[in-house]
Amino acid sequence: MTPLLKLDGACAGYGQSQILWDVCLNAPAGGVTALIGRNGVGKTTLLRTIMGAQPLTGGQMMFDGQDVSRMPSHQRARAGIGYVPQGRHIFPHLTVEENLAAGLSAAAGRGGGKVPDHVFDMFPKLAQIRRRKGGFLSGGEQQQLAIGRALAGMPRLLLLDEPTEGVQPNVVQQIEAALQRVRRELGVTIVIVEQYLDFAWSFADNYWVMQRGRIIRQGSTRAESAADVASLVSI
Repeated sequence: MTPLLKLDGACAGYGQSQILWDVCLNAPAGGVTALIGRNGVGKTTLLRTIMGAQPLTGGQMMFDGQDVSRMPSHQRARAGIGYVPQGRHIFPHLTVEENLAAGLSAAAGRGGGKVPDHVFDMFPKLAQIRRRKGGFLSGGEQQQLAIGRALAGMPRLLLLDEPTEGVQPNVVQQIEAALQRVRRELGVTIVIVEQYLDFAWSFADNYWVMQRGRIIRQGSTRAESAADVASLVSI
């Protein structure tokens, strides 16, 4: 498959501390790639760098054949990159509906100015609680809202940072089913950071293993089991 996202020698960090070292990887269009590794190896920094929240200090990033290495994050969002950060970062004083509407700005007129029907179709709970404020939602409801808000922007690439963290098992199943549909019905390319490898392996095509800010291994989830890779990185 043709890569929608390609990083070549990407470097990034905070101040004098370099976190990413010559990262080279690609995400095939329409595929799902899992990014795994121990805590603190740079996975979140990599997603932030792809989104543009963290600037590249070296290397190049291509998105859909365009060099976006110096493109600011709001332009990347409008180009079709959606981001669900670790911790969700919803607006606690806004209602579910208002939180979802906040994601529309990334659609840049492509969504007709309204939250797409498929958001409520994939996450029916959000339709039931649409007038409830974000701060009164459970962890699982907040995670569904965070993903729904990203989908409201009609992304072509969806970055997910630990979507099952702090979520009860029955809601994890709902999120998995929704992401399967996002990939299958919407054709969205997904890059997911996930510690729960069985969840990631249930729908990911490829994996990248990260260690000390570098990609040390990549492969197919069909060729290797989650258990094999988990022992490799000691998750």
